[in-house]
Amino acid sequence: MADWPLIAIRWALYADLGLLFGLLLFALYALTGDERERLLPLRGLTVALAVLGILLSGYGFLLSAAAMLGVGVEGVDRASAMMLLTETNVGWALLARMAVLAILGIAALTSVLRRVAGLALLTGLAAIAVASLAWSGHGAATEGPAGMVQLASDIIHLLAAAAWIGALGAFILIVSRRVQTPDTLNAAHRALASFAASGTIIVGLIIVTGLVNSYFLVGPQNALRLAESDYGRLLLIKLALFAIMLGLAAGNRFRLTPALGKAVGGDGAAAAVVRLKRSLWIEIVSGILILGLVAWLGTLPPPAS
Repeated sequence: MADWPLIAIRWALYADLGLLFGLLLFALYALTGDERERLLPLRGLTVALAVLGILLSGYGFLLSAAAMLGVGVEGVDRASAMMLLTETNVGWALLARMAVLAILGIAALTSVLRRVAGLALLTGLAAIAVASLAWSGHGAATEGPAGMVQLASDIIHLLAAAAWIGALGAFILIVSRRVQTPDTLNAAHRALASFAASGTIIVGLIIVTGLVNSYFLVGPQNALRLAESDYGRLLLIKLALFAIMLGLAAGNRFRLTPALGKAVGGDGAAAAVVRLKRSLWIEIVSGILILGLVAWLGTLPPPAS
């Protein structure tokens, strides 16, 4: 039977860290210095997401430890917790994640986000936090050279997905501002248009690493029998949601973003923003649902196991 509290915590953690890394990365490559402060509440979001990531990581560890020990959360003793933290790869990954999130949250309270080098440093720390999630899934289960390939692929897959989710979150924040001026709409249009190249790279990385992960976790021999297992059925739903995201992303790039650019400063700007916002919300909800499926899939035995 599925451990729903643990799945829910994993889901929330994937979403939290994905938004943290993705928002910082987006601000780094898609916005200029003054736009970062005008268009996104980057400092407050960074601190809040870092703190939430620490809390979710800690509680998620307690739930995992309780499940392994066969006790309730209140029954996890200090000796067992320390053993799991210091004698397992999952424990060391957790400690690294909480350390970088603490550093990131404290640093965000300073003026470091106003400098490109500082923003790049915090983005790197957030990337470490996202990468640490690979050790709590199937990506770290294989040993030897093949295991290194699988782990590296899983880390790249997580980072690419986080970059997409964070960019969507940033776009929604920008187009949802209460007061929209031609300057903010022009900035939104420019950021959306500039995301085209980055988005293509992100999607390419997701597809390639997804195929690599499927080779290890599903296996070519099981590809046509996915619907016969819980893991396979969830994977098929995940692929369907990914296809929806691709379709919406294509619509944003080739139809809604150009329409916004043409409408800026005119009577149709408000309608263009509404259409774009609706598409972005559907896209990010699909992405969040995919993260939930990833959290669930991580608790199930894959067909190739």
